[in-house]
Amino acid sequence: MKIPLDRQSPYPLYLQIRDYLSRLIQSGSLPPAARLPSIRTLSESVQVNKLTVIEAYGVLEADGLIHARQGAGYFVNSTANSTLKLHSTFAPAQNVIISEGGGSFFEQYAASLQAQQQGKIIDFSSGFPRASDLDSFQRIAKRAVARSAEALFRYDFPQGQLALQQQIVQMLVQQGLEVSTEELIITNGSEQALSLAIRYHVQPGDWVIVETPTYHGALAILENLGAKVIGIPMTAEGMNLELLEQYLRSHRPKLIYTISTLHNPTGITTSQTHRQQLLSLAEHYECPILEDNAYEGLNFEPVPAPIKALDRHDWVTYISTFSKTLMPGLRVGYMVVTGQHYRPILEQKILQDLHVSTVSQAIVREFLTSGHYRRYLSRLRTSNLQSRNAMLQALERYFPQQVCWTVPKGGLFLWVHLPNGLPMQVICREALAQNILVASGAAFFPGQQGYPAMRLNFSHSLAEIERGILVLGRLLKQHLGLGISAQEPQLKREPITNIPFETVTSSDPVSNLIKV
Repeated sequence: MKIPLDRQSPYPLYLQIRDYLSRLIQSGSLPPAARLPSIRTLSESVQVNKLTVIEAYGVLEADGLIHARQGAGYFVNSTANSTLKLHSTFAPAQNVIISEGGGSFFEQYAASLQAQQQGKIIDFSSGFPRASDLDSFQRIAKRAVARSAEALFRYDFPQGQLALQQQIVQMLVQQGLEVSTEELIITNGSEQALSLAIRYHVQPGDWVIVETPTYHGALAILENLGAKVIGIPMTAEGMNLELLEQYLRSHRPKLIYTISTLHNPTGITTSQTHRQQLLSLAEHYECPILEDNAYEGLNFEPVPAPIKALDRHDWVTYISTFSKTLMPGLRVGYMVVTGQHYRPILEQKILQDLHVSTVSQAIVREFLTSGHYRRYLSRLRTSNLQSRNAMLQALERYFPQQVCWTVPKGGLFLWVHLPNGLPMQVICREALAQNILVASGAAFFPGQQGYPAMRLNFSHSLAEIERGILVLGRLLKQHLGLGISAQEPQLKREPITNIPFETVTSSDPVSNLIKV
């Protein structure tokens, strides 16, 4: 099989192979049950590494187009020509939100952690990846600690270990962002980076622009600081730039907070053009940008370089983390800070924690230097793509026609836009009674003033996704006064028993069950 490859293109070779084979399958040129070339044969034919072919076949398998038979190879699925319906009708009303307050992030976080301890709960509300490859982690962690044993008995640099900084710089270059180690600060997760950057740029009473919806942890920091928030609505392409310019002109905000890649919670990734226009507006109105790309690296397809890569005058601070791509418990994030802003932020960081855990930094460094991180990410993307497609298919089967959702090209979430008038607190409570943890999307809006929605984490097993979406779909239909299809499977109800509602939250038992 001859597959034309553009080896000069930034588009990965394994995705070029995937796309070519996918088109052959979708068009019927490769019919159902057809056998694909072996990994060795195809790697020799197109002159690529076997791992490249394995990655391509893995993505095709996650797409539901092919399957592997033990000892026999890969075959086209019998249903491969029935293309997954990937519709996205995300077009919310473009209403700007002005707010000086919001909900309690602490209560939301604590309530969700408490619910998570119940083993039978399917938690769609979380922002965490699925646990995987623990055996490899133990080996890498043991090796990392052994190599950095002496460093454990002394303090480290507040900006982070140089060896880890160098590895992160190399990783960022591959994402299109060229920086030096002198512009990098290792932080305790991206949450600390957010706090440092926001408190550097913003004083109590200042105006700050955010996307609506947006990450509720950032909203909590702004609320705690006493900032006044302007919520600019999201479109399918990203923040509404016309409304952004209007409020940049009228309110002269001190900061723009944006998530350009795999936006939390909508999953939207903005285009190169949108990023350039956003930066141009920020430069014209002299308003710094805080770019929070915590899910960068979980993309299914190539994404544009960060806005920071376009920045030539130090208007953009870029932050990210290994909490979403590796594991949350390590608490290792980082921020790219250039120009005159670096020293003041670093001085504030040393007053908070001296430095990030030496052990955690050593483990992340070992993942990066060994090459295991790249391989781990590849498997994680394949697994997430399979789970995303399973959730999209389940939404098509079980959710009411009045509901629409985004189709993210990576990350962990999709964003479900619901009809007006639904009693979200009641729906969340009823779902929890059936061991499904889901949260109202209100927490992702300044002052909780947004339209009815849900953020759903798709990084679950296929069985959990099927059951969870079936339960939610039935509840939504029930509250919309719609009937249940006779074709829908029957559920065995297993009520939750060990979370008394009065202990979940002091006010509303379920509507605030949100996790970062």
